[in-house]
Amino acid sequence: MRSVKGALTIAGTDPSGGAGIQADLKTFQELDVYGMSVITSVVAQNTMGVRGVRHLEADFIKQQLEAVTDDMPVQAVKTGMIANAKMIETIANHLRPLHLPLCVDPVMIAQSGDALVDDKALQTMRDQLLPLATIVTPNIPEAEALTGNSVKSEEDRKEAAKRIVHEFGSSAVVIKGGHLNGEATDLFYDGTRFETFTSPRFETKHTHGTGCTFAAAITAELAKGESLKEAVKTAKSFITLAIHHTLEIGQGQGPTNHWAYKETIRKGEYV
Repeated sequence: MRSVKGALTIAGTDPSGGAGIQADLKTFQELDVYGMSVITSVVAQNTMGVRGVRHLEADFIKQQLEAVTDDMPVQAVKTGMIANAKMIETIANHLRPLHLPLCVDPVMIAQSGDALVDDKALQTMRDQLLPLATIVTPNIPEAEALTGNSVKSEEDRKEAAKRIVHEFGSSAVVIKGGHLNGEATDLFYDGTRFETFTSPRFETKHTHGTGCTFAAAITAELAKGESLKEAVKTAKSFITLAIHHTLEIGQGQGPTNHWAYKETIRKGEYV
């Protein structure tokens, strides 16, 4: 029987295809894992902003989770947009006994600046979801929200990473550097050592869904049994190429190019 590696994303939708569930499934496919999804919220959005959100009931989210994990090969899980505390509690309760690699992308604000979760969800995320996380992938504003501290310097970023691991109980964290000046340098911390992953910064507005795509790439690699460090390394290459070879579609902040990674490999170019 053929061995198929599967990855599950638990997140909101993006009908324009650049972020959320749609971006995650594209990323899983490009990295050769079978993608599955549990939808938390249905979001009316495009590259210019969020027009409306409809949150699904926690009981129905639980039904989706049970349907997938009772039947399908799930080797790793990614969470994205989880809008409220009841959703987070339901998801955490389901995942806790499964002991699967878990990548938590703490989505709080869309690229357009629209808030995607309510305030009550934050503490529940700290208390129930982060302790289950194999890795957490916040950007600078998300790291500030999680820790309650300002992150302006590299030392601030290291302190935030330490809190997420040692205080909130996550196994590792990568705090992304997209909101900083200069090169795009992500800071990885696994509880014992820091490591940085750096790429050039490209002048483009087409960065819709970068966080979702990056976390999904990590999840795909974990599903295949790769180490955390190698998973982050591959994800960094994947998102860097996706931004560099932009599709330039949409009237606002357009989506990244999920084809770019494999196209680069096919051409025999450096990744």
